[in-house]
Amino acid sequence: MVVVSFLVQLAGATMLLLYAVRMVRTGIERAFGASFKRTVTTASNPVSSAVTGVVMAIVLQSSAAVALLVTGFVSTGVLAFGAGLSVVLGADLGSALLIQVLSFRLDWLVPLLLAVGAGLFIKSDRRALKQAGRIVLGIAFILISLRFLRETMDPIRDSAFLPAIAGYLERDFITAFLVGAALAFLMHSSVAVILMCVTLVAIGAIPVTAGVSLVLGANMGSALIPIWLSRGMSPVARRVPFANLLLRGSGAIIALLAINRTSVLPYFGDPTASQTLINIHILFNAALLLALPFCRYLEAPMAGFLPAEPVAEGEEQRIHRSVLTDAPPATPALALSNLKREVLRMAQVVEAMFEPAMGMFSNSDKARIKALVAQDEVVNTALDGIRRYVADLPSDEMTKSENKRARDLVEYAIALETAGDIVAKRLLPLAEEKARHGVRFSQAGFQELVGIHERICANLTLASNVLLSDDLESARLLLEEKTEMTRLERSSRKRHLRRLSEGTADSFESSDIHLEALRSFKDFNSQIAAVAYPILYRGGQLLETRLIETMSDEDTAD
Repeated sequence: MVVVSFLVQLAGATMLLLYAVRMVRTGIERAFGASFKRTVTTASNPVSSAVTGVVMAIVLQSSAAVALLVTGFVSTGVLAFGAGLSVVLGADLGSALLIQVLSFRLDWLVPLLLAVGAGLFIKSDRRALKQAGRIVLGIAFILISLRFLRETMDPIRDSAFLPAIAGYLERDFITAFLVGAALAFLMHSSVAVILMCVTLVAIGAIPVTAGVSLVLGANMGSALIPIWLSRGMSPVARRVPFANLLLRGSGAIIALLAINRTSVLPYFGDPTASQTLINIHILFNAALLLALPFCRYLEAPMAGFLPAEPVAEGEEQRIHRSVLTDAPPATPALALSNLKREVLRMAQVVEAMFEPAMGMFSNSDKARIKALVAQDEVVNTALDGIRRYVADLPSDEMTKSENKRARDLVEYAIALETAGDIVAKRLLPLAEEKARHGVRFSQAGFQELVGIHERICANLTLASNVLLSDDLESARLLLEEKTEMTRLERSSRKRHLRRLSEGTADSFESSDIHLEALRSFKDFNSQIAAVAYPILYRGGQLLETRLIETMSDEDTAD
């Protein structure tokens, strides 16, 4: 019974730690995720890329999350291999520095963090403050979980069971290394595993030497996480995670042998103190930065190991081909599945039109603009095909719910077609007009537009996820983003008018284009967010009206 109670408490403390780390990362991604792409891709050299990685890992509480972001950027060609690997190596160090901060005994801060975090999360109507509350609550939960872990391990510290396990791990450092790697991989968080190891060493539950082997193994496991999570991506995208594994994994094995086969451990700190684990973890990941000048030279061997997939003739135009067929579907469920795939294809084409649109305002390219406008015809053709497909469905053989789902998909397809028109007939002509008249945005105004554009790009991805999953929570988040976009548009318009009143010349010249671009962005975001309404309505999460109810004449009569 004692063993069962111990295992339950240990599992509870571990799960709370994992949840808390995820909670912090989710809050930061929702608050600042739209700007991550610009932050990562604007670094100019390996050192600045590594510094970006350090900051990103501290912010996201995970080097694996940064590696996965970089993998996505490399797959789309917006980030070079060498720069991507530099960011990931910097993220490894950032994750180590984060552990140093979280390892301090900050239990006295927990009540304050809970009060502030809960107050912001529950009471605030502004999205940024709500996410700030989520982040603060997550940090408080991390500290609470570490305290629970210490309290759970204290009673068995002097038992016969734990010393036997600890002694075995101390003697067999290879097993300890593999255990650390397995824990980090299975928990998908090296931060959580290493914090657990530091806590166990601090209370004397395991010796420092076993803790060091576990920590080095966690470094190996952390490098395996992005490889596993990117398994469905292209070989070109996966080169960065594999290169990181090559450097971090081989380095961890060398460090493991050096520390366990020599007498260097005392040079890293007190051989009995948990701080030694953190010192070794930080120094190990800092040493990996010595590879920064050689990152770009690893691209050739990685390309040999993971060659790019051959592109068949016409393959790049697959997104422009309809997935609907003339043959009648076998079942209504299959028809709805085909319909959803076609609407998703429309969303992908619209995203491909919108994403480069902001770049046309800073570097107008007539040929590129013409190609983007031409894609609007693909969207229009897709909508026509969807209408015909739905018209041919045997509605009398479909249930009321299936007919409703088909109508909802058609309505969202119409919204996507409208979004495509906004890009082709409003945003891109504005970019041409700006270039034709030599108009310049003010620096502040341009940054506001870039920030809004980045946020909408993130919303496009979220909208596609909502379309695929029908997830109620994601639909709520998308609709919250629509409200936030309205607030951002209003705020940017007020700041623009303030710059006009202050006599800023660039703002005066670009006023019409700036305000029209703001309206277009807001309208575009409203169209892509339309996918959330049917899901929220089915889930009973949508009000019939936002108007305040007033008392009727009969109610007010004496």
